[in-house]
Amino acid sequence: MEKEFIDYKDLRRFGFGDSQARRIIRLAKKKLVEKGYAFYNGKRVGLVPAKAVAEVIGVPFKEDDSF
Repeated sequence: MEKEFIDYKDLRRFGFGDSQARRIIRLAKKKLVEKGYAFYNGKRVGLVPAKAVAEVIGVPFKEDDSF
């Protein structure tokens, strides 16, 4: 089953470092705010759509243990 929303802990499980995972989430939130989703402008929002993360890292994100 593919996740629709991702937080930094999910990125950590896929091998990203703590600060790198948090930075990816921050960049995804910034892109979402630029697209008009003002909800993601809050500091306490930690879940972002998987598609936004895929856009930041440049690779389609799938929850798969085959990494």
